[in-house]
Amino acid sequence: MLENSLGITFFLKSSANGTNERFIYLRITVNGVPKETSTKRKWNLNRWEQKTGRATGNKEDAKALNFFLYSIEMKIRKFADQLVEKEESLTSVKLINFILGKTKQRTTILQEFQLHNDQMLALVKKGEYAIGTHVRFEISKNHVRDFMLFKYNVKDMEFTELNFEFVKDYEFYLKTKNNSNNTALKYITNFKKIVLIAMDKELLVTDPFKRFKCRKIKVPKKPLTGFELSLLEKHKFSTARLGVVRDVFVFQCYTGLAYIDVFNLRRSDIKEGIDGEQWILTERKKNRKSN
Repeated sequence: MLENSLGITFFLKSSANGTNERFIYLRITVNGVPKETSTKRKWNLNRWEQKTGRATGNKEDAKALNFFLYSIEMKIRKFADQLVEKEESLTSVKLINFILGKTKQRTTILQEFQLHNDQMLALVKKGEYAIGTHVRFEISKNHVRDFMLFKYNVKDMEFTELNFEFVKDYEFYLKTKNNSNNTALKYITNFKKIVLIAMDKELLVTDPFKRFKCRKIKVPKKPLTGFELSLLEKHKFSTARLGVVRDVFVFQCYTGLAYIDVFNLRRSDIKEGIDGEQWILTERKKNRKSN
């Protein structure tokens, strides 16, 4: 494990009312990433040494405060040493959470992924997402789960264990599973959304996607000719199911409707237009535009 840079400082927070009595704050910096919290203690600005981050003078209250701050620093350094010995990731967030007594509550990647998917499913029922979107995020979650089992032989991981190497190896893993570049990029994009949510929740402080670059490859789309479409219409399939699939596809070719719009199509959506002909009058699922 690479050596980590750890800095621990105490400072007085500026007072809004301009008094000399100010709260003492703790700032922990790991590898250049700072995180701070209040010690809940107050001290007079005139009896504070900014350079050392300690109270000045030999009075008992100053000695008691300095011992209190020293004890906090020693606890942090001891916990940091334990993390390094266990070869666990060392972050300023993790050390702050330790001081605040939050070390037992750890949200893992799959837990956060599942929470997101459950919330999305609830919004599907409200009509804010298509069910297909939820299905794609479920598939994305399963890919991440399978990758962690394949690469690290674990069923789940903490967000603090994510890094650039994880993302690059995950991309390679997806492509070796017969996914095209664009399909792999879609799964990675879905995973990145979960990572960004975790960063907003301060579950990790460094974005593992910061140096990741992957471009979508433009695939030329060649439309069917009238002759090819005619052959497809007349083809006799071995099963009735394939015949239905063909009929839906041909219907999409003639109407220009997406699959989800055909799936949601009802007989009541077919109405007579101003020209006396039958028209499909419905709202597109993707952009909510009327047709």
